[in-house]
Amino acid sequence: MTEITDVPSPFCGIGTDDLAIQVDGNSLKVTQNGCSVNTPAFEQPLAETRPKINGKEVSLDDAISKAADLLRDANQPVFGGCATDVNGMRSLMALADRNGAVVDNIGFNAAKRNFLAMQDSGWMNTTLAEIKNRCDVLVVIGVDLEAFAPRFFERYIWNEDAMFLDDTSSRSIIYLGKAPSGKASTSPKRKKAKVYECADQDLPEVMSVLRALVKGKPVAAEQVGGVAVKDLQKITEQLTKAKYGVVVWGAGALDFAHAELTVQALCEIVKDVNELGTRCSGFPLGGKEGDQTANQVCGWQTGYPARMRFSSGFPEYDPFLYDSQRILGNGEADVLLWVHAFNSDSHPPKTDIPVIVLGRSGMKLDNEPDVFIPVGTPGIDHAGHAYRLDNVVAIRLKKLRDSGLPSTFEVLAAIEQALQEK
Repeated sequence: MTEITDVPSPFCGIGTDDLAIQVDGNSLKVTQNGCSVNTPAFEQPLAETRPKINGKEVSLDDAISKAADLLRDANQPVFGGCATDVNGMRSLMALADRNGAVVDNIGFNAAKRNFLAMQDSGWMNTTLAEIKNRCDVLVVIGVDLEAFAPRFFERYIWNEDAMFLDDTSSRSIIYLGKAPSGKASTSPKRKKAKVYECADQDLPEVMSVLRALVKGKPVAAEQVGGVAVKDLQKITEQLTKAKYGVVVWGAGALDFAHAELTVQALCEIVKDVNELGTRCSGFPLGGKEGDQTANQVCGWQTGYPARMRFSSGFPEYDPFLYDSQRILGNGEADVLLWVHAFNSDSHPPKTDIPVIVLGRSGMKLDNEPDVFIPVGTPGIDHAGHAYRLDNVVAIRLKKLRDSGLPSTFEVLAAIEQALQEK
């Protein structure tokens, strides 16, 4: 039994790197600095380690050979999930390029709301380090921040030392939309966050009025979406008087029609505040379980995020046309390769076509796939790199145990090699 300290996490997205984990054979126990996201992810018991074909255990070589046979005969394969580390995503892209596959990240429907806004009018965003050292007013819009990342406030808001703040406990926290589920947003001096609740479907209208107030436009209404206009005026005044305001949102939480327009309104509010002579930045939440990693690798290699097709001999990007759910639902695909090395509760979509799953050990599937290969989890079973949610830091993940499970990179590279040999 050993204890490994300063363990980085690929699960929470915010780059926590101070966990202490006790390793006893293949069993892990978080002994320090765990949270409701990281602790269960690290402590999940190791289950099967043998690949399966149609539910029957086989050797790894046989499973790789079967997967290669299915992909060799495919006319339009779809590679979904894409939840892995940098090397795993690189090998997935190489195989997709060879096979003319559609590549679609599991979190892209949420990320699309950000990409559409960024591509249309741009944005001004910040990093976790800037928040930690500069932010004096934090406005959280439409998301329960502490449920998303339980240690966000501890590590980046109520930190004891900041380069440009004398007292981080004096920071102002404002929630607009959802209320916080806990007390993490309360300062060490017991200063509570200001909370202005409204329904998700009212956020577009609330954001429009907030932007009008920032731009100094007259608003005749007394309330919008259940929020008093005078309260929106207070938020405006705090943002415009802040030395470094930050507006936070989670695209995954904005689950309503045309949510990208609300994201765009948020981004425009940030620009408007900067035009008034102070500093303000946006901060989109995301990046759990390889989301940012998938989009980063796709961006390096193709110039596009992770929703594209290679069947024309070059990468083609379309955030609507290459939606894997749409393609599978329309019967356009003939093989599904699903990759998810982080979360055993994340399952491939139901389909009647052949399915190849590279998943975390313990993944319980509704239907046995044609091929199931348990792969190692980055940061537990092998070392690797994963991007945190602000896209500026690739977290160096540690290997904690010798489970014998292959990495996603090794399996996909072996499948590509098998395709070349026949």
